[in-house]
Order: sequence, then C-alpha cells, then structure tokens
Amino acid sequence: MTVIIFIVGVALLVKGADLFVGGGSGLALRHSISPALIGSTIIAFGTSLPELVVSTNAAATGNSDIALGNVIGSNIANVALVLALCTFIQPGMVAASGTSRSALIRHTMLMLAATAAFALFALRGTLDIVAGMVFLLLFVGILFILLRERREEGEVVIRSHGWADALYIGLGLVAVIIGAQLVVDSAVALAEVFAIPAFVIGVSVVAVGTSLPELATSLVAAVRDEGAISIGNILGSNIFNLLLVLGISLLLAPAAVGSPIDIIVVVLISVAILPLLFARPSVVRGWSALLLLGYAAYIAWNFGAVPIG
Repeated sequence: MTVIIFIVGVALLVKGADLFVGGGSGLALRHSISPALIGSTIIAFGTSLPELVVSTNAAATGNSDIALGNVIGSNIANVALVLALCTFIQPGMVAASGTSRSALIRHTMLMLAATAAFALFALRGTLDIVAGMVFLLLFVGILFILLRERREEGEVVIRSHGWADALYIGLGLVAVIIGAQLVVDSAVALAEVFAIPAFVIGVSVVAVGTSLPELATSLVAAVRDEGAISIGNILGSNIFNLLLVLGISLLLAPAAVGSPIDIIVVVLISVAILPLLFARPSVVRGWSALLLLGYAAYIAWNFGAVPIG
C-alpha cells in the first residue's frame, strides 16, 4: 500500500507540474511578463508550498530537526539535483533564455544574499525567533524588489481573459501539493523502519520528497524550452525556503544547528550555480554531472555518518 501511495504521488506531481508550467508560460506569453519572473514568484511559491506545509507542521509538533533539515536539504537538492539534472539534459537552456538571462542573474544574486543571511545566523548554533523575524523581513524586501522589477519590465496589466491559465495553475498547484504530501508520507514511513534520526530524514527523504515539485516542474519547463522558468523556479524556491518557510517555522519553534558541514554545503552549492549561468553549454553539462555526483556523495555521507542498528 505504501508503494502504491508513492506511485500515485509521483503521478500527481508530474501531471500537476505539466499544468503548472503550461499556465505559467501562458501568462508570461499573453501578458509580456518575464518568464524568469514567473518562475521566481508564482511557480516558485507553488512548488515551495510542500516545504512550507511540512516544515511548519514539523515545527508546530516539536520536530524542529525535520523542519530545518527539510529546508537545508531542499535547497541543496534544488540546485545539485533538480537544476543540475535539467542543465545536464538541456545544457544550452541558460544561453537560450534571451533577455531573461539578465533577470536570472539578478535573481541569483538575491538567492545568494538569502543564503548568506541564513549562514550568518546559523553560525550562532541556534536559529531562534529573532532569526525568523529577520528572515521574514528580508523575504518581504526581496519580494518587493521582484515585483518592482516586473513594473520596470513593461508596466504589465493582467487581463481577465487569462482565466484559463489561472485555472491550469490552480489545478496544477493542487495536484502538486497532494502528490508531494503522499510521496513524503510514504517515504518517511519507509525510512522510519530503519530508525534513521529526524534531521537525516529531513535533509534527505523529506527534502527530496518536497523537492519533487521543483524537479517535475523544472524538467517539464526545460523540455519545453522554457529554461528561464525552470531556472527561475529553482532560484525563487530557494529564496522562499530559506526566508519564508524557515522564517515561519522559527516563529513556531527554535532549531538547533547540528553539524556545520550542512551549512557549508548549502553555501557551496548555492555558489555552484554561477558556472551554470556563465559557462559554455559543453562546460555546463560537465559541471552538472559533478553537481549530481556531489549530491549523491552528500546523501551517502549523511547516512554513512549515522550508525544504524
């Protein structure tokens, strides 16, 4: 039954992602909105909702290790697994993003700023309510910058005849959220059989499960030659995770930072996105392969570092 639930969850993720990208790209085309901005806001928020639901529920029930591990693991997986897989399959999608490329670079800088803020607070050893409030304030500031950027890109006015695209986004969002929850629940049920600690479950199984919407959405966007939406989705999702998801979770319960290695990995992986934006397609594919291998090594280290049984 658990395996069947997992398969149903994956099917909902894939179909939901297809509807979500179809609606998002339709809005971008119809209303002349930058695909990078659509990916960094609307789609990024939708694909980050599973992290938000899982982390806030975990924090509210006293499982702050899962909440923190979910955010850290999701951000690592978004770049080293999701984006690396997309750029490995379509190494030229950044170069083909056209005028959206400059927007992607700006969004990358915002993502790196959010990562730096997180790392600085994590150095204290404990993330508390003060850190949560600062993260939420930073999130509001970054969101304001993104919305202001939209006005600068052409004074876009959303018209009522775009309801069909909004319907696709809504239906896709519902399917993605339900599918992600089914995948996470079934994966956690299987992982707990092996008595794996909460943080390791959060940073690996739960993180990959809640990153499946990003994976499905970004892969579909990459295959459809909507590279700007694919990359913007990852950048926006990482910002949402660090500042909004973690910020709300910390208001509910503080989280102790365990190994500093996890924080270092988050920073390094976030910086590792830069070659994907500036390198030639041939170099991008090689760098993507290295990121995928690095992610596999990181997950193996987490499980290998924990004595089981």
